[in-house]
Amino acid sequence: MSDNLTAKQNDYAVFLPALSGFYATFVGKQRFSPYVDPARIPPHLQWGVEGMNWLNDRDNHFQYHWTLYSAGHANLDLNKQDPSEDMVRNRNRSTSLLVGDSGGFQIGKGVWEGDWKDPNCPKAQKKRELVLKWMDALMDYGMCLDIPAWVARSPEGQKATGITTYEEACRATDINNEYFIANRTGDCKFLNVLQGENHPDAEDWYQRMKKYCDPAQYNKHFNGWAMGGQNMCDIDLALRRLVHIIHDGLLEQGKHDWMHFLGTSKLEWAVLLTVIQRAVRKYHNANFTISFDCASPFLATANGQVYTNTTTVDATKWSYRMEPGIDDKKYATDTRSYRDACLQDNIYENFTDSPITSGLAVKDVCIYKPGDLNKVGKEGNTSWDSFSYALLMGHNVYQHIDAVQTANREFDAGSVPLMLIHKGMGKHYFQETVDKIFAAKTREDALKIIDNNHDYWMQIIGTRGATGKKTLNTNDSWNEFFGPAVVETLDDNAELDATNLDNLEQSLL
Repeated sequence: MSDNLTAKQNDYAVFLPALSGFYATFVGKQRFSPYVDPARIPPHLQWGVEGMNWLNDRDNHFQYHWTLYSAGHANLDLNKQDPSEDMVRNRNRSTSLLVGDSGGFQIGKGVWEGDWKDPNCPKAQKKRELVLKWMDALMDYGMCLDIPAWVARSPEGQKATGITTYEEACRATDINNEYFIANRTGDCKFLNVLQGENHPDAEDWYQRMKKYCDPAQYNKHFNGWAMGGQNMCDIDLALRRLVHIIHDGLLEQGKHDWMHFLGTSKLEWAVLLTVIQRAVRKYHNANFTISFDCASPFLATANGQVYTNTTTVDATKWSYRMEPGIDDKKYATDTRSYRDACLQDNIYENFTDSPITSGLAVKDVCIYKPGDLNKVGKEGNTSWDSFSYALLMGHNVYQHIDAVQTANREFDAGSVPLMLIHKGMGKHYFQETVDKIFAAKTREDALKIIDNNHDYWMQIIGTRGATGKKTLNTNDSWNEFFGPAVVETLDDNAELDATNLDNLEQSLL
């Protein structure tokens, strides 16, 4: 079974799976030596581990053109061969597109130490140089190296960077932006990251940073935008920001064709962003593309969760359904398919196969039987080994991409998620209103439409809510390999920052 998801993308906003270094390691290292014992690879995966590389344009179990990869957990030293990075470093650039996250999160969390507000700090300058060279060499689009506004609330960030105020975060971002513009080669197109934790700060940040996209001020200006902070999760603010960018002349065809929304996982937002993309293309920039990313497929697996099915019923909440993965040593000799075992043993009510699980035996995931020793020579509680995680990550990536595309197809066929339905104005109010906003001839007229719909925007839940709570991951297999991990539970999606995930994964590699 193979599926070309690139061919199914249509004119939808583009979802970017936030590639995990753990997953990439399996693909990359297998190219150099049998990192995974060939006998361990399920026979239905005819192209082996390489077939799990969706960036390949041939010989894969599913193909998908677009991905995000973060400098924050990459090996930035391009002078040394690193098999674990080979999926990224040696991809076919004519048939794939990578967007690079710059690693601002690492600065905010204090992982990348240095006095970033001092342009002469050796530590900060070294990292600045490495990130830029890495982006120019490997990425098609990349984020500028922003210092997130929340660094002032991060004890680790304050201690490692000396940044204690919003003003200092802005100053440090200016230093990075000036360096990137002065030293970029032009091989990577850069996105101007917009931060700010509330509307006033977001507006202030935009007014300060918009010059970096202005061709009148910089010959090597940035080539688009990335929505961070409040901009990425507040539809009212996102629409306002787009209106200002357009009427400031900073979303011009051929100059500023890309906008990325950071950390966006809700299915409703996949549809919402498609509607916005189409309206902007219709009235302002025919080349305009919106992308959005999340690490949920990898994080779900790390938390012992498997995507089982997707809900896109008209006038209901739309979501991916994640449930605990099957993990029991009694299945180590069970030759039933993964799907059949789960359904016949009442583990899941429904399960949708992917090209990874179609033909996968349950024993290919639950690899350890009672008495078997794991890689450290001990008998553990889990039936999973490290490749079990990789297999289920591949399944989850496929299911997330397919769910996003399915949601858009259902929307085009007339179904609308409950979140977007205006109780007084009907199912198609969001689409109609967005069209009017971007059809408006003046900035003032567009903003007036946004102002008049304040109550409606309030019902559209952001990509990150304030209802999340910290929980302790109690998945036995995850704990055995990585130790207990704190994960963020948000609404219908278990989220854990991708950087934290990769740090935890290192114990498996």
